[in-house]
Amino acid sequence: MAVASPALLVAGLLVAAALGYGAVVVSRRRAAALAAAGLAGPRRARQAGVWLTITGLAVLAIAVAGPAVSLPVPRQSGTVILAMDVSSSMSAKDVAPDRLTAAQRAARSFIAAQPGSIDIGVVAFANGALITGRPTGDHTAAAAVIRRLKASGGTSLGPAIIAALSAITGRAISVGPDGTVPGIGYWPSATIVIFSDGQDESPASATATATAAAEKAGVRIDTVGIGSTAGTTVDVDGYHLFTALNPGALRSIARATRGTYYTVSDTSQLSRIASTIKLRLTVTRERLPLAGAFIALAMLLLAAGAVLTVVRSGRVI
Repeated sequence: MAVASPALLVAGLLVAAALGYGAVVVSRRRAAALAAAGLAGPRRARQAGVWLTITGLAVLAIAVAGPAVSLPVPRQSGTVILAMDVSSSMSAKDVAPDRLTAAQRAARSFIAAQPGSIDIGVVAFANGALITGRPTGDHTAAAAVIRRLKASGGTSLGPAIIAALSAITGRAISVGPDGTVPGIGYWPSATIVIFSDGQDESPASATATATAAAEKAGVRIDTVGIGSTAGTTVDVDGYHLFTALNPGALRSIARATRGTYYTVSDTSQLSRIASTIKLRLTVTRERLPLAGAFIALAMLLLAAGAVLTVVRSGRVI
């Protein structure tokens, strides 16, 4: 058991100890005085009310200190990593109002539809990839991360997948010198959802290696194409660059991992993803406050002490 405020606990127990010491001293003096007068000393039963009251105060001191225990709680859960393309091409306006905003709306709608058994993490990727929100059951936090994303840089699907795998496993995953990804275990309870226009600027071999690593780990990758195949131009550092949706790259990634490719117009179907995830049994530790129980016990002891004192002494005060 742990307490939130050890100082309050110590102070309260010292007060109770001081009262107990005082009760002992008074009882001994009274017994000595009665013995000197040739009278019988007070029965211990008569002192029971005092000791119940002091004990109640000690228990109340523990309650005020905020006691709690940490208990293991089993939970069925799955993990979804939302990999968000924030490259400069995502500022294109061939999807209203622009690609990134459309992706953010779709991602937030997906988050809102997920049950509490799904932990959601966020990976933003452009020239590299950054885990901006690790998997958590706090869906509000994940939605807030999505809302803050801004477009800049170039698309890199391979590093994005590697970063998503790192978020799933909880440790840094990297491609080895031989171009392969070391074994990361088997994670069928995890899914990666990539929101991108598919314009991959990382080497094709890097994306293929990352996709193969996900497939080997049992992680399905669903992809959402953001943009139009007709394309449009976007201003990047004073240059006008043409950009168009590349559904082929996104379909290839999804197909290799037994995932599904979606377009931004049918993202409402993303809600089905959660139902296909194989939930795993996890054990987390949750804090259980005990102040209420200690307060109830303290009140019981104080009440019992007061009743015994009145009954034994015949006085209310």
